[in-house]
Parts: sequence; structure tokens; C-alpha cells
Amino acid sequence: MSICVANISKSYKNVKALQDISFNVKVGELFGIIGPDGAGKTTLFRILTTLLFADNGRATVSGWDVVSDYKNIRKSVGYMPGRFSLYQDLTVEENLQFFATIFGTTIEENYDLIKDIYVQIEPFKDRRAGKLSGGMKQKLALCCALIHKPKVLFLDEPTTGVDPVSRKEFWEMLKRLQQKNITILVSTPYMDEAALCDRIALIQDGKILEIDTPEAIVKHYPKPIYNVSANNMYKLINSLNAYQYIHSVYPFGEFVHYTDKRAEFNAVELKLYLESKNLSNIRIEKTVATIEDTFMELAK
Repeated sequence: MSICVANISKSYKNVKALQDISFNVKVGELFGIIGPDGAGKTTLFRILTTLLFADNGRATVSGWDVVSDYKNIRKSVGYMPGRFSLYQDLTVEENLQFFATIFGTTIEENYDLIKDIYVQIEPFKDRRAGKLSGGMKQKLALCCALIHKPKVLFLDEPTTGVDPVSRKEFWEMLKRLQQKNITILVSTPYMDEAALCDRIALIQDGKILEIDTPEAIVKHYPKPIYNVSANNMYKLINSLNAYQYIHSVYPFGEFVHYTDKRAEFNAVELKLYLESKNLSNIRIEKTVATIEDTFMELAK
């Protein structure tokens, strides 16, 4: 295994950031930690990258213990924190040279690893990092995390605040890096990005809710789920929440995702109920659950 986490817990005074967390990541795997802000993702990453001590439990990265072997881990992993943490007054090229020098290497030595990413920012190599766009900062940070050819790459919410096109490009880059047998542990609050991972761990309030492939997690959704729409979304949600047979109701784009507590769902009865609430243009159709639906169900 590339990463082994066993019964890790961490508290900040009265706040339990991580509660008995355990999971393993295989060599070359793209593993996602999926959860909202405050779920414990950053605390977990800081422990695994030797920046923070756990209160309890044990973890290893590439076979090295995160406490006793911290020097070896720091030499062999790449870490991209959630906030842009490069030197804003240095240029793109200067930042890359600086991080290469720290790890005792050169840009030329490992250029093949970062080439696909660096060519996109190379036209701006003389621009100060602080003047780059969000997507360009992201690419530069990834290059700096890769310049020493790490065995494991830790990416803590790398696409937060980045435009959709740059997000898509970033995940395409991760897939290419994975082909070079680099283990990637990535955290994200975006449920749609979970589907791009080999396996995911859903985390909430410092607890792992479930670990599996994205496909298997979606299949575990326990009930039929329906898209419901009407002329007034706000009134529709309130009406569904007041329905006696409701199990769950969540807004989902132009629809509401609805599940019923009964074994046999009656769409005609629900439509008549909504019409009695003066709603019109009512549509009710069966749909497939998403990772977000599964997360919300588990989090209940």
C-alpha cells in the first residue's frame, strides 16, 4: 500500500476534527477524500504530510511512519495545499527553480514529468506568480509539487475557486500523472469530481461515512429517487417537505430530488397533492442517484 491510515483521531480543544479514521490507498491509485468544508479533510492531509501530529492512531506513507520517518516522507511526497502558497513576488520560472533547488534537483532533470503542464504556463514564465489567474496559479503549484518526482501527491482542494474549464483541464492532468505510477490523494468538496477518482472516501464531521468506487457507492443508494419540478421551486420544496410520505427532498439544478418512505411510490397521488397546493406544470419522473444524493443520505 502507498498510504495506510489506522484509527487516526485529532481534536482542537472541544472540536473533534477526525474521529477514528482508517483507510488504505494502493500504489498508483487516484483516491478522493470527498466532503464539505469543515469535514476534516485538511487536518487529515496535514497529518499525512507530517505537518501535524495526530492525537491517536498511526499512518504510513510509502512505508514510512508519519512521525518517526517524517524526513523521508517530506523528500518523497508532493503537497499542494488549499491556499496558493507559492512566492507571489517571484516569477513562474523563479518559483519552479526555487523548489527544484530545495529538493536537490533541477527543472531539466524532471522536465518530462511536468512538461504537459508547464508548456501551458511557459509563455508567462517571467510573470510574477501573484499576477497569474486562478487556473495558472493552480498549474504552477502543481508543477512545483511535482518537480522532485514524488511517489505520492497530496492535493488539498486543488480546484476550489477555479473556473469550470480549468477544473476539467486539471483533472485531465491528474489522469496523465496517474499513468506515471504516481499515487494521488485528492480532497474536494465538489461531488461531481468524486466520479473521476478510482475510489473515494465520503467524510463528514471527521468521520468516514463510506469507502468504495464511485459506481459502487451510487448503487448503494437505498431507495428509488425521482426528479420533481413545478412552476414555483420554493413552494414545491416547502410542499414536499410537508408531505406525509416524504423521506428526503433536496434541490438539484432545475429539479428537486425526492424519495418516498413507502415501499410502493404513488406518483399520481403525489401529483394530486402538489396540485392541491396550487402548483402547476408538475413533472415527476424516475432518475438515478448521484454521489451527492448518496452523501446526503449517509450524512442524515
